[in-house]
Amino acid sequence: MFGPGSQFHRLFNDPRWALGIVRATVLEAAHPQVGAALTDNSTFVAHPWRRLRNTLVSLQRMFGADDHVRQREAARLNRLHERLSGTDAQNRPYDAMDPQVRAWVVATLFESAVTMYRLSGQPLEQSAMEQLYTEFQAFLAALGVEDGHLPPTLKEFWQYYDHTVETELENTEALRIILYKLFDHLPAPPLLSGLPTVWAAGRALAGPVIGTVTVASLPEPFRRRAGLPEVPGAQTLMQSAYVAAGLARYLPEGWIETEALTDLLYLSPDSDDPRAATIAALHGRMKRAGALFRLVTPFPVQPDPAPGSERQRSAEEFFDAVLDQTGDGHLDWPDLAAMARELSSRLDLDEPEETRLYNAYAEWWKELQSALDTDGDGRVSKEEYAAAVPSLAGPALIRVAEVLFEATDKNGDQQIDADEYRTLFRTAFHRTLTGTDETYSRSAFVKDFLSFMSGRRHSTAYDPLLAQA
Repeated sequence: MFGPGSQFHRLFNDPRWALGIVRATVLEAAHPQVGAALTDNSTFVAHPWRRLRNTLVSLQRMFGADDHVRQREAARLNRLHERLSGTDAQNRPYDAMDPQVRAWVVATLFESAVTMYRLSGQPLEQSAMEQLYTEFQAFLAALGVEDGHLPPTLKEFWQYYDHTVETELENTEALRIILYKLFDHLPAPPLLSGLPTVWAAGRALAGPVIGTVTVASLPEPFRRRAGLPEVPGAQTLMQSAYVAAGLARYLPEGWIETEALTDLLYLSPDSDDPRAATIAALHGRMKRAGALFRLVTPFPVQPDPAPGSERQRSAEEFFDAVLDQTGDGHLDWPDLAAMARELSSRLDLDEPEETRLYNAYAEWWKELQSALDTDGDGRVSKEEYAAAVPSLAGPALIRVAEVLFEATDKNGDQQIDADEYRTLFRTAFHRTLTGTDETYSRSAFVKDFLSFMSGRRHSTAYDPLLAQA
């Protein structure tokens, strides 16, 4: 069911799967419960690349050959989803642990994989399709969802899928954000974060294409009921995109490995990675191309900070980049929970360390709400935050810093060594710390974390933790 011999393992490094994942995400978001959970809790708008990386890492762990890793990841996912519940704009409850909802998420992944093969002109044989379905059933079972929430046979699955599409899916806010906002306003991945003009030009061309291809690939009954637009030539464009993506499979082995490509997107030119020198040279060439774009296009000039710069940023910029993790324009508990979730994922925390970090952030939220929520609506607006110009380094934030240090300091020696530092920051000491290449003391860590979170300064080390897209 899992590991190198599985159908999914072959799927994971297939370039067509990128289109399939986008399609599956849209179908997930069209489910009222999933859409509400995404709108209220997800960082997919403000931090889409981070969300993508975490999703790919999770899928690798779940479909890998190591059963212990799979069990740990399943437990982590269950803890994550247990924290996601509430009500949507129509006062309907949602719960990310609802087994029927979790089954639908797995169903969209399977069906999008089958559709991916079909649209690229290489439909799966019946035996391969049945094997892939069995693997996704095993995936759902590994998450602890009992049998019966996905139909037992492939024939029954298609009946279940068609019924869900025709009767339960809606044109949700999350779906509209993905199709009409995310692609048009997608922030640059870390690799291209210093090239805003080049990225804006590429996004202006690729964004509408991805949106059109995705809409054209959705089930026709849902497109009609949701009122999604019919763009002339969209079906031809969609099939061409899938066929073209399929041709990338014939590139030399290793060129399109998902893990390597994802790591490359997150590679900074000032990293200690051996590939960084090539990336730095590429950045230089692309900046010159960006200068040309600025001469012939209306894209606004966005000056970049100097390498290693820790310049001051405004309260509004800090609010958007760091505090508002969900990108909804307000600061509330889901934003701080997203911070705890990202840090827990980076450090691969188990219990009770994970809950200790969440609890520390929960106490900080109470402190922030008490100090900043002047109108009593249960959340903090950008205006409330900017007007108060608060010093955020209160006792609760200090506790967050201390708990984060303890979680990072795996061996408990009260120092963060090179390996522990790389786990949290994904880079080496000498690139981000001044005056040492050996250890990071508790006091220095807490001081730097508080300076970043309350002083609103850019930080080469800390920006990638919470501000990076």
